[in-house]
Amino acid sequence: MSEAARRDNAVSLLFFFATAAVLLTRFVITPQLMNEVVRYTTEEGAFYEKLHFGTYALLLLLPVVLFTRAFQLRDDEIGKFRALVRYGALMLALIAFMYLTGRPGPAVLLVDTYLVAGAACLIVLALGPHVRRLLGDLVLVFLILSAVVGIVEALTQQRIMPYEAVELTFRPVGLSEHPLALGLGCAMAVGFVALTRWPPWVRVAAIFVLFIGAAASGARAALLVTVLEIFALILFVRWPRLSLRHERQAKLFVLLFTVGAGALMIALLFSLGLLSRFSETLFDENFFVRVSIYDVFNYVTFEQVMFGMDGAELVKIVTETLRIPTIESAQVVIILLFGLPMALLFTWLVLWLLLRMLRHAPAAAWIAVAATLAAALSNNTLSSKSPVVTMLLVLVLAYNANRPPQPRH
Repeated sequence: MSEAARRDNAVSLLFFFATAAVLLTRFVITPQLMNEVVRYTTEEGAFYEKLHFGTYALLLLLPVVLFTRAFQLRDDEIGKFRALVRYGALMLALIAFMYLTGRPGPAVLLVDTYLVAGAACLIVLALGPHVRRLLGDLVLVFLILSAVVGIVEALTQQRIMPYEAVELTFRPVGLSEHPLALGLGCAMAVGFVALTRWPPWVRVAAIFVLFIGAAASGARAALLVTVLEIFALILFVRWPRLSLRHERQAKLFVLLFTVGAGALMIALLFSLGLLSRFSETLFDENFFVRVSIYDVFNYVTFEQVMFGMDGAELVKIVTETLRIPTIESAQVVIILLFGLPMALLFTWLVLWLLLRMLRHAPAAAWIAVAATLAAALSNNTLSSKSPVVTMLLVLVLAYNANRPPQPRH
């Protein structure tokens, strides 16, 4: 190996560890931990305090990765890189518009959740397919470890990470900031685990752990989505090493085994108390809170819907007039803070980028993305300062061949 090749390998290794450290900083340091140092989620505080340490690190790492050495892009990676640059430019323009029109709250959300996701994608795309896949494996290992921690917390009734909310029943958080985030992370990871190069028994064990983690989290929507996701992976993902006839036979056997084993597992989870939130009807107070939140539109003006409103005023209407403790709807938050035209523009921009990153992606990635969005839209994840969007886009890029699939013979 030449001196230049050794130097390039050393730089690649350095960038891998730097990116891994920065991503883990964004994932591990929850808002509760941030609040111990700065006023991250409170009403008070300067603009710079509202951005996560991991956000600063990712944005600083981006020019270092892009401009300190040459990198090579192949096939559709070129188109994805251009799309990410356009996305970043449009997102910066939207952030500037929000800030200049006196809405720093939405501007912070856009930087801390969406702009940083695009920056992370540019970094992992520039690092090459091998490093990209390693970073995807790292994200999955983190989510699996979070599920394991959540299961232990559910069994011991003790949390590891700080959690301030008062709840009627104990719910674990794992390595995330909220039980719903734990369940969402489990649902997200299941489909991408199927795309790893891990031994089959490791993938099966990982999916099993993620399913238990989703159940332990008490996030009912995430658990239901995870179950549907597992069945979708069995039914719709091709098994290339088998002929079509043998594939159908194998899938039928696996499907029947999964149904039987799942029934036994559900009974065991009920006996352990991990499915206590399913013991009554799904249409409980939490369900009606998510439906009743749309009554907020009866208390705002047409101008506020079209041009946005102050976040503190929105919270006051929800908590004092509607008597709802939190806004568990990303759609409501985005429309009323951004204004309907800007909300539509923002939604189009994010969906356009996601579909562009999914080009040439395998079926399991599409299933995982659909499961993630279904679970996320049942609460306010997409309208909060969360690493979920960054995780999702990094995983999509990590397990995408970025070229059309070869025809099957």
